[in-house]
Amino acid sequence: MSTIAAIEPRRAGLKWGAVTSLGVIAGYLAVLLADPRHYYTDDTEAQYAPMWVALGNQLREGRLPILVPHEWMAGNYTLEEAGLLNPAHLLVFLIAPSMDDLALYATLVKLAFSIIAGLGVFRICLAYGARAPWAAVAGVAFPLSGWFLFFDEASWFTPHVATAWMVHAWASGVNYARGRSGPIPLFVFLYLTLTVQYAFPAVESALVIVAVAAGEIVHQQRWAPAVRLMLASGCAALTAAIANLSGILSSQVTWRGSAQIHNDPFLTVPWSESLNASLPSTTPAFTAWWGHVQPLPMVYIAWFLIPALAFVDWRAARRSAREFSGIAFFATAVLMWTAGPGAIGPLRWPARVLPMVAIALLVLVCVLLSRYGTFAASRRRMVAGGVLIGLLFVRSFSAAPLLALRHLIAAVVVAALGFAVVWLARHRGIVAACALTMVAMFPIAFTQVAIAPLTPLSYNFPEKRSEMRAAFPDFDGLTLQLADRAIIAPEDRSLAGAYGSLAIGNYAKALELDYVNAYTPIGHTGIAGLLCMAWDGSTCPDAFRRAFADEPSTGIPVVDLMKVDRVVLHRAQYPDARNHPAPPGWQWADYRGHERFIWVLERQGGPASTRDGAIAHTSGVTATSTGSYDDITTRAKVSSATGGRVVFSRLTWPGHRVTLNGRELPTFAVARSFLAVDIPPGTQNAELVVDWRPPGWQIGIGTAIAGLAGLGVLQWAYLRTRRPTDDAPEVAEPVVAEEMAEATS
Repeated sequence: MSTIAAIEPRRAGLKWGAVTSLGVIAGYLAVLLADPRHYYTDDTEAQYAPMWVALGNQLREGRLPILVPHEWMAGNYTLEEAGLLNPAHLLVFLIAPSMDDLALYATLVKLAFSIIAGLGVFRICLAYGARAPWAAVAGVAFPLSGWFLFFDEASWFTPHVATAWMVHAWASGVNYARGRSGPIPLFVFLYLTLTVQYAFPAVESALVIVAVAAGEIVHQQRWAPAVRLMLASGCAALTAAIANLSGILSSQVTWRGSAQIHNDPFLTVPWSESLNASLPSTTPAFTAWWGHVQPLPMVYIAWFLIPALAFVDWRAARRSAREFSGIAFFATAVLMWTAGPGAIGPLRWPARVLPMVAIALLVLVCVLLSRYGTFAASRRRMVAGGVLIGLLFVRSFSAAPLLALRHLIAAVVVAALGFAVVWLARHRGIVAACALTMVAMFPIAFTQVAIAPLTPLSYNFPEKRSEMRAAFPDFDGLTLQLADRAIIAPEDRSLAGAYGSLAIGNYAKALELDYVNAYTPIGHTGIAGLLCMAWDGSTCPDAFRRAFADEPSTGIPVVDLMKVDRVVLHRAQYPDARNHPAPPGWQWADYRGHERFIWVLERQGGPASTRDGAIAHTSGVTATSTGSYDDITTRAKVSSATGGRVVFSRLTWPGHRVTLNGRELPTFAVARSFLAVDIPPGTQNAELVVDWRPPGWQIGIGTAIAGLAGLGVLQWAYLRTRRPTDDAPEVAEPVVAEEMAEATS
């Protein structure tokens, strides 16, 4: 077989790209037949889908919701993986408020990004010279790989969508380095990846670019293509910096502020497990939520991946190995990452990198099969394939001996499928062999999802917002809930149970109610410590005492500093609370039909959140404020003869600026949480303005301008090199292989 990479005709690429899309859809349907809620679980139901509704409502009202003050530690959306500067995210947000069935909407959104991811893997294979049918095999296989299917697609939307853009950046990077396209596609896909605002894909993208650049130096024996690739990637990073600087510059007040590197066994994957990629029944052995043996095929990639190595002409492959060395560099890097350390600053749980292992190995194997596959009758190769399958069985048996029969059946199925694919390749051609390879993925995915245990991470939230609103109390104003999700009994996780009265995670956002509690993976250490509030909005039993205790420097309760109008108590956490008198200034309120799960305290004299804007407390100052408690910018007229203090119902997020008649005042934190300023003596009817902008936004504008300017220069240089001169002949286009061999030997 020729070792020269053929470039597929555009028509073949489009046709097999369509096949890839249809294959992803078919795999998606197979998963949904096994579990209709597979793509609506854990963080998707508790964090993302309700957040889409809330942000969509803000956008429809003409506001870019960079900060929603009433959500307190979850309301800084420059940190909350919202992707407010990502056009695709904005479209998802804008549509969300019109969708009643959140499970259906999340499933459709994820299908779109799964198709994008599959097409990205397809494009990487083509960029390295794979023939279109094998590229389609890789594109269909990736969305059905273990970790991506059971975690990123099912729950963690942010890495799901970031990976979908990143694989296109990889393909575009190879094409740019090899002169097949300009820098704009690489720039666009990297920008979309980096503006998702998630640390893992940012680092993974950097690894991809470095690996591709190093691979092109090895392949082309020239530095210039790699330098151009790095410059274009740098331009994308500069442009996307405006979306990420706030998170970096605010990290010191969040849970993610640690820069420590440490190791622990949780979700650290031994190499022996991460390479056990082709047995569908695999139950890897490493520490995670289920103990030491995992009931999900987390490390599974594709049934054909490992056995196919027996049908590669390795002698021919070695002669052009430099051409796809970039894939090997990336695969080596991510394999090392999966094995630890357990945390590198905010990058915890190395198993999250398993989709990168899947991409690298799928691309590498499918490129090898496409260009160096040999399916002629060979007892030696059949025996080698059988030995590889046997090794897969031994590894899976070693991890979970009690499932030996299941692993044995899986090994027999993989062997039978492999034999059938080889027979088809020899007698019906590569297209037929690739078709069977893809079709076999769908019943495997169905079986894997059908036999998988119910995840302990699921919240089992209702699906339809109209039903949620009908069952829930109509709480106006601002509500603080003191509850613990962990003590809600499984049988009560329904609308007829606790979800008709309690708002866990971002549940209140789907109801379009204003709650302090919300889901946040970032957090704010001050307010979280003050109310012992967790990432899902849950609080400890001591939260009630803390919320109504006087803050020492102001002498008023924390709930008054927060200006909440209502406190909802989880009855299971505070069973006898109603037997005690209400705190001063509060009264018990009755909400018929909800007494089984909640006690409700409301303010006497009406809501506090609608009075005095963001001003929560004054000492030695008279102040008159206007506006809403949710306004990012708030103004007040203040006077103080002898000097005093103003405390705002605002978290001390970096980026706040307070001015008095245009002169900036130093700010400080009360109880490590509340923004406060001192008013100088002699102040008379002065204008006090509190404003907030994401820290680093001016720098971000500058870097964005520099990035776009750099892109313009690179695009000009690319077009200039492609323009023929009068003195030089036109450079011939690469030879295109119009027909592909039906079988190779």
